[in-house]
Parts: sequence; C-alpha cells; structure tokens
Amino acid sequence: MTQSLIEIGPFQLTLCLGFVVLAGLTSFKQQLGLERDLFIGTIRTFAQLFLMGYVLKFVFEVNISWLVLLMFTAMVAAAVHIIRGRVSEKSIPFVVPTFISMLLTYTVVSMLVTGIIVGAKPWWTPQYFIPLAGMIVGNSMTAISICLDRLFSDLKARRHEVEMKLALGANYREASQDILRQAVKAAMIPSINSLMAVGLVSLPGMMTGQILAGADPLTAIRYQIVVMLMLVAATSLGTLIVSVLIRKRCFSKAERLLIR
Repeated sequence: MTQSLIEIGPFQLTLCLGFVVLAGLTSFKQQLGLERDLFIGTIRTFAQLFLMGYVLKFVFEVNISWLVLLMFTAMVAAAVHIIRGRVSEKSIPFVVPTFISMLLTYTVVSMLVTGIIVGAKPWWTPQYFIPLAGMIVGNSMTAISICLDRLFSDLKARRHEVEMKLALGANYREASQDILRQAVKAAMIPSINSLMAVGLVSLPGMMTGQILAGADPLTAIRYQIVVMLMLVAATSLGTLIVSVLIRKRCFSKAERLLIR
C-alpha cells in the first residue's frame, strides 16, 4: 500500500471540538453535570498528547537507552499514581510494591516482545519499545485498579468469613484464596472481552493507526495479534503478582486481618 498519510492540521482539530461541544450541550440539556469534566478532559487531552508528541520526537532523535528506560519508568510511575487515586482503600500501603512489581514485570515482558518477537535491534529501540510498553502499562493499570478495589472491598465485606477460617486453623492464603481469585477474574474480564470482540466489534487502535499511516492491513493485523496476546499475558501476570503481594499486606505477622 503506497497511499500517503493525510495530515491533520489546526483547522481539522478545531472542527473536532464540535463533538465535545455537542456532548456538553447534551449533558447540559439532560442535567448530567458533566460539562466541567468534559472541558477539563478536552484541555488535558490536547496538552498531554502534544507534550507527549514533542517528548517522543526528542527521544526518537537522540536514541539513548537510558532515556528510553527513564521514560518507561515515568510511565509506570504515572500509572501507579492513577491506580492510587482510583482505589478507595488507603489504610493498606500498596503504592511501592505495586510500582516495583509493575516495573519489573512489564520491563521483562516488553523486552521479550520487542527483542525476540518483533526482532527490534536493539530491544530498546524507542520506535517499538515505548508504544508497546505503553500499551502494556495502560491496559494493566485498569486491570490492577479493578483487582485491588475488588480485593479490598471483598475482604471488608467478607471479613467475618475470613476471620472464621483463620480461627479454624487456615492460614491467610487459604482464608482469602477465593477472594483473591474473584478479584483477579474481575480484573481480567475487559482483556478477555477484547480478545473475543477484536476484529468483529472494533478495530483496535494500533491496527487502525498503522492502516491510517499507509501500512499493509495484513502487516497491521500481525502486529495487532502480537499486541493482543501480549496485553492479555502482561495483564494476567501483573495483576496476579500485585494482588498476591498486596494481599499479604492485608494481614499482620500473626495473620490477623488488618483491613476494616
């Protein structure tokens, strides 16, 4: 396919604001109260994406490994910050172990995908590593948020059941195993749904972007298959590791449930 990419200029971007205005008018008419959030969200979208565009352009030009890894670390830190804001339970310290486990797990997965499956040389080539690692972090962020919120809320709601199991001689793993399993399953639902719907209900972003940029659709499909499988594996692995680590922090050394 040789068709070149159609550039989008300021005029087209301004026209797109009409969609947000339409959403705002609908919110105002239906008294949904979403006008402020729509306004702030639109401003943040423009600011964050343009800032990221300039950062990516600089990183691609200098092409230095430590700068690529530093950017990846910053992306993970931002994801953990968002997770912290979405999880309502604050009495259990989960930020540091979540950051460390996400950073290590997703670094390994991203290295395997870019270096072995895609075959980028070197594996940290920013053109491949940053977009693929970014998708891993973004998708896993949502899954880990759901998992931790479900884990904490179920431990609270089923506190008496957990304490009864502990009193009967179960250790903290046995007493909370079903709760942990249900939390991980709930977190995996969006990823499983994406696997079921891809190609039928929607064309994923990476595949769409490559096709819009003029790539062969069959090449875009191969990349998308790699991405879908990569995301499911990374989300499953990351969610399980984080939930196991955080569950341990919900119990004291004497295996007493701390969360209330």
